Amino acid sequence: MTSKTLPQPPAAELSIVGLGGSAGGLEAFEAFFRNLPADTGMGFVLVSHLDPSHTSILTEILQRTTVMPVVEAADQMLVEANRVYVIPPNRDMTLFQSRLQLSLPEQPRGQRMPIDAFLRSLADDRGEHAIGIVLSGTGSDGTLGLRAILGGGGISLVQDPATAQYDGMPLSAIQAGFATHVLAPERMPAILQANRRHHAEISPAPATIGGMSRIMMLLRSGTGHDFSGYKKSTIGRRIERRMAQHDIEDIEVYARYLKAHPAETQTLFKELLINVTSFFRDPEAFAILKKDILPQILAGKPDDYVVRLWVAGCATGEEAYSIAMVLREVMEESGRELKAQIYSTDLDDDAIATARTGFYPVNITQDVSPERLRRFFVKEENGYRVKKDIREMVVFAIQNVIKDPPFTRMDLVSCRNLMIYLEADLQGRLIPAFHYALRPGGVLFLSPSESIGGHTELFSPLNRKWKFYRTAPSLASTRAMMASGLAWTTDATRSPPVEVMTKTKDTNIAEMTRRALVQSFAPVSVMTDSKGDILYVHGDTSRYLRPPPGQATLNAVEMAHEGLQLEMRSALGQAVSHGTPTLEREVSFMVGAEVRRVRLGVRPLPDPEPGLGLVLISFQDLPVSDPGKPARRRRAPSSADRERIEELERDLAYTRENLQATIEEQQSSNEELKSANEELQSTNEELQSTNEELETSKEELQSVNEELITVNAELQAKIEQLAGMQNDMKNLLDNINVGTIFLDDRLAIRRFTREAAKVYRLVTTDVGRPLADIKSDLGGDDLLAQAQQVIDTLIPFEREVRTIGGDWYLTRIQPYRTLDNVIDGVVITFSNVTARVAAEQAEQEGHDIAESIVDAVDKPLLVLDGAFSVIFASNSFYRDFKVSPGEARGRSIYSLDYIAWDSPALKDLLENVLPRKQSFSAFPLDSHKMRLGGRRIVCRTSGKPLILLTFEKDTA
Repeated sequence: MTSKTLPQPPAAELSIVGLGGSAGGLEAFEAFFRNLPADTGMGFVLVSHLDPSHTSILTEILQRTTVMPVVEAADQMLVEANRVYVIPPNRDMTLFQSRLQLSLPEQPRGQRMPIDAFLRSLADDRGEHAIGIVLSGTGSDGTLGLRAILGGGGISLVQDPATAQYDGMPLSAIQAGFATHVLAPERMPAILQANRRHHAEISPAPATIGGMSRIMMLLRSGTGHDFSGYKKSTIGRRIERRMAQHDIEDIEVYARYLKAHPAETQTLFKELLINVTSFFRDPEAFAILKKDILPQILAGKPDDYVVRLWVAGCATGEEAYSIAMVLREVMEESGRELKAQIYSTDLDDDAIATARTGFYPVNITQDVSPERLRRFFVKEENGYRVKKDIREMVVFAIQNVIKDPPFTRMDLVSCRNLMIYLEADLQGRLIPAFHYALRPGGVLFLSPSESIGGHTELFSPLNRKWKFYRTAPSLASTRAMMASGLAWTTDATRSPPVEVMTKTKDTNIAEMTRRALVQSFAPVSVMTDSKGDILYVHGDTSRYLRPPPGQATLNAVEMAHEGLQLEMRSALGQAVSHGTPTLEREVSFMVGAEVRRVRLGVRPLPDPEPGLGLVLISFQDLPVSDPGKPARRRRAPSSADRERIEELERDLAYTRENLQATIEEQQSSNEELKSANEELQSTNEELQSTNEELETSKEELQSVNEELITVNAELQAKIEQLAGMQNDMKNLLDNINVGTIFLDDRLAIRRFTREAAKVYRLVTTDVGRPLADIKSDLGGDDLLAQAQQVIDTLIPFEREVRTIGGDWYLTRIQPYRTLDNVIDGVVITFSNVTARVAAEQAEQEGHDIAESIVDAVDKPLLVLDGAFSVIFASNSFYRDFKVSPGEARGRSIYSLDYIAWDSPALKDLLENVLPRKQSFSAFPLDSHKMRLGGRRIVCRTSGKPLILLTFEKDTA
């Protein structure tokens, strides 16, 4: 740890650290703050999974590990540097304009993700000054929050799973790739300090521009991608983050490091690919998409229309799946089932791989409603997987929209996560490309932070707030792209609009020619899928196919005439199973009494989409021999031949009947199997629903378990604290040698110290018994009555008592007050004062003896203090001078009326001579015919100087 003090940042640049922990997080929190200096210049906000019904003592526990103030967060509280804020129980917390926003939780107890919610708001509010830390805990809370922080330019720290009591949350963040540092909690403060020093010390220099250019060249040569059109501030922040991780402060040095380490080039490339997205980002925008935009796109479209959509910069696929779900809902609510093709592209191959799997952590419950989770996702052990019907609507591909050509004939293009990171020039070149990709009347969907810029001639706004734009008819986009210099445009395509229109006309002529040739020369055909269901019909097929009786069907095999059906079924099976075409097979069949011959062709076609299995079945009539035309003379068959022919014909007819019966039985079996499959599917759905309920219960129990673990950790810390306090109290009471008995409001024994056993005959088993049942050594003193009076009046009692053995104790009885200031009994203490009493008695005895001796001398005596006030006089003095003790004691000797003390000579003797000579004698008091003697003495007890005056009768 460094001791260097850094300057405090202004409020706008204050770095705020969000720490998230769950089960086992308390120990990690303590380790973190125990190694954190008090002057980091950052604010710290703790978010933990707390029991909503239990008062948290996390604030009190953490205050013992740091000198920074630790407070429980309150609504609208401003986050300040060098302070720690702890989330209260049963509250959701977010950050807005550096102020904490508290609210009651909306999600059920087992589905709350408070760490994700706070870290995402922290990323939105602080940007590159946001720091996210995920510590010990189960589940995946915090993963999506770290992704948002990284996307905003901040840094993320994750506890090393080997040091965590529960590694679920750290592993989730690490496996998702959102951890810039993985280390133990006690090492995290050093990383934070190093990062802050790096930002405080690094300053722009002329060499920075050159270093940035060299880094861009190294990225282009190493990855094939040009980032020169990206915003320099965005790229700069991520380069600085990589520099801080390698402890490099000069961008020129980092450029050389990048050149020497190709692996770092790939790491920086991944760092620059900002994959920040979520399901239904900006929910109100998706509500507009569902209510207004998609219905307008689908209005008036034929039933065989294919809806085409393109999501550019899809990151990990959440936005593409969100649009697919909304489109599915719109089609279901309108009762139309149109085919949809959603092309979703991104530059990051890792993000595309994640999107293709369609598997997301449980944190998506914060963004996806329970209804959509049920309809469009399958719950698995560690998250949710997109269902097959939604997954098949989306095609994911790696694409660089700057280098690669766009898709065309799109109904909607969504680009909500890309242009905000590009310079204005590159944005202006992409907008015409999106216009070129859209059909006439197509819709462009941007994020609230993006716009079409100056290309108002290409689009008209549909919703200005949520940035929906409709294409306007214009060739300006084509001209703009030809002049844009985008990598996918070539010199050959840079032709004037006239040539473009000519090419369009040539294409139409070629299409007309193709159609004429098909109509004139192609045989009658049907296009079917792998099951034989008809998708497209060319020509008049009534000579070969007819609707069968019963339930209507479009299956070509079932519609075929008898005799043709068997051949078609066999050929279709060969084409689908083995890809073997059947070409020019001659088949004869009967239609009533008419014999027809046809050349049958069944050809498998290459699939435009996987799993479709297209098959082309063609029919070409063959001539049938004319019955009126004389045939060649044949040898008349013999009777044996005729019998053989008849027998073979009967066998053939029997075989055909059996085959037809077998086919019908097979079809019946298929129907039964289909019905059984539907029942099994229904049962599977019920089991799936039951499984989802069990998963929900499991999540709730897991959440409760995490909360209980946190509460248990807090209570364990409290128990340790109480144990320490109890040990301190025991040693205190044992060493002050004061007997103490704690009684409840019924005067039953709560606790007692060993010294109390000298007064009351107490043993350990007496705890809980009434004190009245215990014999004491106090004789006739009734302390219980006094204890009851203290409980009733709350007035403390104090008295010295004597035991039977002769020991004296100062007894005090005071009310027993709880921390809540509730009277719950009394405390009786016994302080042994035997030695003091004995000393007082000895002193009093000595005093009495001294007074007896003085009185026996039968001479007037006075004892004065340093201020010449009377503190003692003998009985002879009171008798001879006819004064009472009350009139003399405590008064100055100069104020006594019965002696003329105002003599200057006497004053000089007392005040000046006596301090020098220590004594004098035979000073005449003429008014009383006495002589005065004096001596300075010292009190042995207090060490105070005193004056002893003696009076003797004058015998002269």
